[in-house]
Amino acid sequence: MTAANLTARRAGPLKGVVRAPGDKSISHRALILGALATGVTEIEGLLEGDDVKRTAAAMAAFGAKIERLGEGKWRVEGAGGFSEPADVVDCGNAGTGVRLIMGAAAGFDMAATFTGDNSLRGRPMNRVLKPLGQMGATWICRQGGRLPLTLKGGGLKHIAYRLPEPSAQVKSAVLLAGLHAEGGVEVIEPEATRDHTERMLHGFGATIEVREEGAGRHIVLPPGQKLRGTRIHVPGDPSSAAFPLVAALVTPGSEVTVQGMLLNPLRIGLLETLGDMGADISVTNVREEGGETVADVTARHSELEGVEVPAERAPSMIDEYPILAVAAAFASGKTVMRGIGEMRVKESDRIALMAAGLAACGIGVEEEPETLTVIGAKRGNHLVHGGAGVTTHGDHRIAMSHLVLGLAAEEPVGVDEPGMIATSFPGFVQMMRGLGAEIEG
Repeated sequence: MTAANLTARRAGPLKGVVRAPGDKSISHRALILGALATGVTEIEGLLEGDDVKRTAAAMAAFGAKIERLGEGKWRVEGAGGFSEPADVVDCGNAGTGVRLIMGAAAGFDMAATFTGDNSLRGRPMNRVLKPLGQMGATWICRQGGRLPLTLKGGGLKHIAYRLPEPSAQVKSAVLLAGLHAEGGVEVIEPEATRDHTERMLHGFGATIEVREEGAGRHIVLPPGQKLRGTRIHVPGDPSSAAFPLVAALVTPGSEVTVQGMLLNPLRIGLLETLGDMGADISVTNVREEGGETVADVTARHSELEGVEVPAERAPSMIDEYPILAVAAAFASGKTVMRGIGEMRVKESDRIALMAAGLAACGIGVEEEPETLTVIGAKRGNHLVHGGAGVTTHGDHRIAMSHLVLGLAAEEPVGVDEPGMIATSFPGFVQMMRGLGAEIEG
């Protein structure tokens, strides 16, 4: 391994109580809505990863006053709208950030140019640009709807937009644009996706209607909405909490509790799936914080069984499939994950990278366009072999997932480009070491 790599190896059991970093989805939205609002928004528990910091910098570029008051504590003073940025807005690796910001910016009569790192510049933006174009926004960009991209907004009209596929990012971009569209906006989603934008719009004083109708979920944002600054408490990110919880499930003798984890019903697909697999997981101290349900979640080492994960569960756990694949590697039998084609257009092609990494560690995998099948290695006392150096293509979830695998495998597992972990979980290595994990590098 080179000095730029991290390596995880088997040690003793993992024990302890930790708090997951603030939820990334809610952190992005808190900053953006705070910048769009009039007055002051005070945020506690903000995720201070690279992606969210890029969104904070972007909000400052659009005219908001952004101030960090302490660890996780931020103050946003909005002016009720965006002003044209003086320079290119660099969103780094933040796919959620750039798509939501483009939606918000489309509502104003101005031009803004967006770019990002190599990974983000390779990710298509067409799914967001299509409805924004129908509302009246225009743009100039690279082939395939890729960054750098210059967006011209203003003069937006009402649309009733049915999402072609489940996507909270597209839904949120349309709703944010609809704040300043003549006639407001309606979004119809065939399958419910994470609803943080709807909840937070309500928290900022907007009137928003959500109803089940026919085969879809209708979100209606009437025209003339005025957002007011508020207080936001960001709960622990379930996508980040998944790593120490799964590490405890696959490492003999382990028991780990994650405090203050978000339990939004549209974000608990992984907990449901792990429960189906026989995981020993308990949920205690359920409470409300900032309009969201949170709880303390404890995971103990478990004998897991392979399952078939229904495709309709994908929207509630799309970011957790890489770590689920690791849990599946230590299970008995096959785990089949269907309807996960969205994983191919994340920070990387996560289906391909997880398949390659698991195969290099001696795990049987079968890969299809929208399906990943993992053939669990647990047979008697047989363990996952490990022993590979995994190429992550700069994807933080691929890196963290394979490091968790290395904690319980027979041989160490290394990952390259671990610096990218800071995009979503800047304290990951320190947290895991505090629980007893052996991660070197």
